[in-house]
Amino acid sequence: MRIVKTSTGAGAIAQKLRSQSFTKSYWKLRWKPVCASTEIELSNWLKQSPFPVNPKRAIIAARQNHGIGQQGRVWEAPQGGVWVSAAFPLDGIKRTSGLFGLSVAVALAHRLEKYFVPVRIKWPNDLMIGEKKLAGLLPRLVHRGEALRLGRVGLGLNVCNRVPKGAISLADILRPSNCCIDQWAAEVLLAFEDTFQLLSKGELVCAEAEKLLWAKEVKDPQTGDFLEIEGVNIEGALILRKGSKKISWHRWQ
Repeated sequence: MRIVKTSTGAGAIAQKLRSQSFTKSYWKLRWKPVCASTEIELSNWLKQSPFPVNPKRAIIAARQNHGIGQQGRVWEAPQGGVWVSAAFPLDGIKRTSGLFGLSVAVALAHRLEKYFVPVRIKWPNDLMIGEKKLAGLLPRLVHRGEALRLGRVGLGLNVCNRVPKGAISLADILRPSNCCIDQWAAEVLLAFEDTFQLLSKGELVCAEAEKLLWAKEVKDPQTGDFLEIEGVNIEGALILRKGSKKISWHRWQ
């Protein structure tokens, strides 16, 4: 029987973060044993304090009752996973939402690869192991007027929680000693920090994403046709080909 490990709170996550980071980066963290949605909690926090001295902040929940997934779908978030919504500064970075989301996926994939997790990116927002989903993300950019101010990400990572059909957790492939919730919450925050560096190297993000792509073709939901994946462009869009016809898919706006 799987043993579900719980987080011991924001202090423990911050300690893990400091022990794994070579920078003096500081995150303002809030941890909740349960909430409806970390996305809602973060939105409320940003409304209460839109532009603090240190805008890097994250809400982390032991579990969510009404997690929000892609296109408003239910995001299952039981105890034992990392459920986080974060906002961090992107001042001076001029990139699209598509490349931002892809950069987050690449950064987290690199963090997972350190533990020899054979993860792949299912464009635009899922990390996969084989045919099963390990993590999902919801990125967005926050502007102040015309200026880009913050990057926001809602992210769920299965660690040692129960998972729905078609999903997988880290506990299914790693030793228990490598399935600490606080450790993986810190790894996720460090992946967000890595994202800022990646965004200044758009071509590198695209090249890394192409190497990590989960499949070589996708099914067009409107026609049922299979389209060959050629790669991703500098906007984070998926470049597809069917015969002599080439198209691009943009998911995040």
